[in-house]
Amino acid sequence: MSGTTATGTAPERGLDPVTLEVLKNAFATAVDLMSEQILRTCYSFVIYSRDFSSALCDAEGNTVMQGSQDIAVHVGTLHFQCRAVIAEFGDDIHPGDVFAVNDPYMGGTHLNDVSFIRPIFAGSRLIAFAQNKGHWADIGGNVPGSFDVNATTHFSEGLRITPIRLWHRGELREDLAKMLVANTRSPDISLGDLYAQAEATSVCEREVLRLVDKYGRETVVEALREVQDYVERLVRSRVARLPDGMWTTEDHIDFDPARGEGLVPVRVTMTIEGDQVSYDLTGSAPAVASFLNGGYGTAFSGIVAGTKTFFPDVPLNSGFYRAVRTELGPEGTVVNAGWPVAVTGFCSGPYEKIMNAIFELWSGIVPERAIACSFNLEYLLLGGYDGRSRDRSYFMWYDWMAGGWGGRRTKDGSNATSPVFGVGLAVQPLEGQERLNPVLTTTHAIITDSGGPGRNRGGCGVEKGGTLTDSEKSVISYCCDRARSVTWGIEGGLPSIPHGVWLNRGTAQERFLGSMFSNVAIESGDTFTRPSAGGGGYGDPLDRDAEAVLEDVIDGYVSVERARKDYGVVVDPVDPEIDAYEIDHAATERARSEIRLVRRTWLETEPAEVARRYREGELSMLDLIRQYGVIVDWGTGELLPETTRHFRELMERRAARHWS
Repeated sequence: MSGTTATGTAPERGLDPVTLEVLKNAFATAVDLMSEQILRTCYSFVIYSRDFSSALCDAEGNTVMQGSQDIAVHVGTLHFQCRAVIAEFGDDIHPGDVFAVNDPYMGGTHLNDVSFIRPIFAGSRLIAFAQNKGHWADIGGNVPGSFDVNATTHFSEGLRITPIRLWHRGELREDLAKMLVANTRSPDISLGDLYAQAEATSVCEREVLRLVDKYGRETVVEALREVQDYVERLVRSRVARLPDGMWTTEDHIDFDPARGEGLVPVRVTMTIEGDQVSYDLTGSAPAVASFLNGGYGTAFSGIVAGTKTFFPDVPLNSGFYRAVRTELGPEGTVVNAGWPVAVTGFCSGPYEKIMNAIFELWSGIVPERAIACSFNLEYLLLGGYDGRSRDRSYFMWYDWMAGGWGGRRTKDGSNATSPVFGVGLAVQPLEGQERLNPVLTTTHAIITDSGGPGRNRGGCGVEKGGTLTDSEKSVISYCCDRARSVTWGIEGGLPSIPHGVWLNRGTAQERFLGSMFSNVAIESGDTFTRPSAGGGGYGDPLDRDAEAVLEDVIDGYVSVERARKDYGVVVDPVDPEIDAYEIDHAATERARSEIRLVRRTWLETEPAEVARRYREGELSMLDLIRQYGVIVDWGTGELLPETTRHFRELMERRAARHWS
């Protein structure tokens, strides 16, 4: 897709301000009621944990209103999916119809995200659509949970649903519904979600028709248009106050399996001209030989979500999209993969890379809202047969974690927060997971030293560990990234920690599985653990107030060792059992002076020598990342020379050049 949105200033509204405001909020209520319905009737634990979104669209498929806690990536694609249904069925759309679609090549996200779309008729006139998109825990394919990291085409990933009519004039096409859910590993749960999502759209329909009865059809239709026009005017007026210019940056995916080691660029160029902001993703790498690619819908959504972060008070709908022109570059890239390239892992691949790149660009333009890189979305999936049940039923443990957001200009980053991918995602209740699956959670805690050091520290990440209990023929898969493109800081700030899963850590069977793998056999009694990264730091860590570092040590966010190495603050542990610590101010002054003298030379040290010292235990992982800018295979200690070269270049640009 090479997309341009409509240009020009939105027309002035025709409704009186009070009526427009009432209807705007009524539309929001209609969508939120749809969301409440799905929460109370869904079958899958994944959807119950808020991996879903809802929207009200106008008769042309444009998004008018989203839900209050929706997933960012969903919202930016809902209008594409609605338009796909309109394009497929045209005038053959009737009251009582409900359509289903999950096609990522028609502007969707990935196959697991299934949308149900209901037309809303006022009399004989089609005036709107209600839509609900929910993440099905499984949609078929090679791997339980449908996250096959080795997939290169969608044929390995699951069932692709082009727009279909599932209800026709109020009658369910049962044969079609059975066919859909039969392609999943949990057909009963999928069927329950199918009914729940479709019924939720009827709640939105009911509310919209109630408004029609109260205000009249023409008034409601006009409000659907003016809500979008209002947002467009608001965004354009904000953009017009900003300086014109062009800015470019990159974020990176860890590697392309077809090309060996070396970071994979996701390039973003932003231009502001008058009241128009434009993005160009040309120059991003070719599609990778894994499922960490994105389609045009998710790339557009990443652009919109990244931009929206710097306009937090502005509603998000198609009016916002009109003020954001996009050029995604040629088809076949990691951000615009095209059919049939595998795209299920877009969420951990290019999506959040686009967002964080946009964060960096806007941080220079609106510095009061500046934010460093935030941790990467990750999913851990276990599937097999539950030995606790009489019939050995199939289980799927589908988990994501909170993590740290980047440090900001005026404050530290948020600890243990939902990913920027979707702030509405809830941390799944451990008790619910354990009841539904033969998995015992053994660790769930904030990780000391995971926040990227900076004048304002990045938020801390979380470690989560578990033990597989009574199960049979089970496998584990992991979808993530940033084991090598470690979450970075800005304006002198330092990186966080790498992602990756350990199996049976601390035993003779210890094994580092990395940040991306599928279908690894796991047996009852095996343990696993993985971290989520913290956010990158903002500003030079040697400029952080020493008392703030002391408080971080007391709170367990920073260790005594890393306080000295990363911040140059020497903390004396008087009595750690009662959190009694003191700053040695003279030693701190000396340490900071020493670090200022040598830290640039660290980034020039021979990488092979640094890797050797790591393998021999002389240097730690954080020493390599934060001091020497060296990246290795964290399981073997093998140097990754091309990745290190690129990582050091990025450290120089984002950190070293800002040091005094």
